[in-house]
Amino acid sequence: MEDEVRLAEVIKNGLIEEGFAVDMAHDGEDGQYLAESEKYDLIMLDIMLPKLDGITLCKNLRAQKITTPILMLTAKTTLEDKIVGLDSGADDYLAKPFAFLELRSRINALIRRSNNNISSTLIFDDLTLDPLKHTCIRNKKNISLTPKEFSILEFLLRHPNEVVTRTMLTEHVWDYNFDGMSNVVDVFVASLRKKINLNSAVKLIQTIHGVGYKI
Repeated sequence: MEDEVRLAEVIKNGLIEEGFAVDMAHDGEDGQYLAESEKYDLIMLDIMLPKLDGITLCKNLRAQKITTPILMLTAKTTLEDKIVGLDSGADDYLAKPFAFLELRSRINALIRRSNNNISSTLIFDDLTLDPLKHTCIRNKKNISLTPKEFSILEFLLRHPNEVVTRTMLTEHVWDYNFDGMSNVVDVFVASLRKKINLNSAVKLIQTIHGVGYKI
């Protein structure tokens, strides 16, 4: 949620290159609607937003028991401003201007903390995924994945032995405008399965027919 359109586009494009799915709002009312309508891994929130300011928006979301981690981005840099932001329910505070590498690190740390996962490395059987280094290794061999394949595998690994529906994958790996009726999810999962199962006797990703997938 950022009213500076150019800055918002830069952040969005950078995060998409990192494999994130990103929805964007340029005012507080649209931002609150999205936050109430979808389940997100993280909300980035500017304080100086038109229609509804970030502090009020943050309080509104917390009052509705929406516990999604909130990272505040703002030009306000005084200690008092930071205290007001954190007291409104934000989890972290990053002052403008900032380096994209720091933003990425804070995002990963907040998501990791919210998943109760202190270690950044995800391990299942002989498969290891490191979201920070963006590496995938199985049976000591590196596997090259596209950003979308990586995001799908990461989501599956964060829900081991659980059935993950196609809807869950589209909401977390694609943006708000994605056409959920297409077979794109199945195509990406098929490609991912082929890569991680190559030369391995154990097939890790199972298809639960009519529902989704499980690792």
